[in-house]
Amino acid sequence: MPFRPLLTAALLAALPLAISSCSTSQAASNQATANAASITLSAEQKAKVGRKIWQNESGGKVDGLTHWNHGEDFASLGIGHALWFPAGADEKFIETFPMLMAYMRDRGVKYPAWMGPEMDCPWPNRAAFMRDFRSPKMNELRQFLKRTIPHQTDFIILRQQAAKTKILRAAPASERDTINARWNALTATPEGMFALIDYSNFKGEGTNPAERYQGQGWGILQVLQEMRGTPTGRAAASEFADAAVRVLARRVQLAPPARKESRWTAGWNNRVQRYKQPL
Repeated sequence: MPFRPLLTAALLAALPLAISSCSTSQAASNQATANAASITLSAEQKAKVGRKIWQNESGGKVDGLTHWNHGEDFASLGIGHALWFPAGADEKFIETFPMLMAYMRDRGVKYPAWMGPEMDCPWPNRAAFMRDFRSPKMNELRQFLKRTIPHQTDFIILRQQAAKTKILRAAPASERDTINARWNALTATPEGMFALIDYSNFKGEGTNPAERYQGQGWGILQVLQEMRGTPTGRAAASEFADAAVRVLARRVQLAPPARKESRWTAGWNNRVQRYKQPL
């Protein structure tokens, strides 16, 4: 069965936008670090984040809002290519499209009657999806996704902001102070915020034990662990990008050969290197 998280839209909405770190044996030190100020993105910056995520995922094309990769058993939808599994899917990855739908439902967004947070993807496989690509149903889905880009952007940002506590809890206790400091350095600049937002949407938080190859993950947690030092300012986003390249190279090396993940390396690297650019 697909992994459908218990993190519902209602819970997401209730989470504060600034999340403190979990407790460790050095509670006083951690609390001081956790209280470091994070910037708040302006409406203009959030719109730019949404456009960049859309550009990163599918070149900013409307057709790219409905996608199904070769060799995968699920659709990838919206600016962030949220995953939607057909009935009977057995996937290790987190299914995010139902979470997005619940988020929008709770905010009064109207969507087609054949969609919903509790519904499976109506296309059973990529072949059926591609045969239907120009159908009225698929066109309706694309238009819905196009008009809800601001909601999708807010959802992606909120998921990233809610991830800090989970990431720190999943990290070894001896590494939590360092990881917390690196997170805070990243959230102090627009570029670092975008790096965390985009990578969280791109490769996840790194806290799901099922998202591993040979015991090694590839999410935000693993990139924060891979960073060298704790740079500040825009250098933090630059080091995050370089660490992500190393983590993704390890993923490709450890992946089952049948997945042929090396075909994605160039695109993945180009994407994370953009974190070095001004927002």
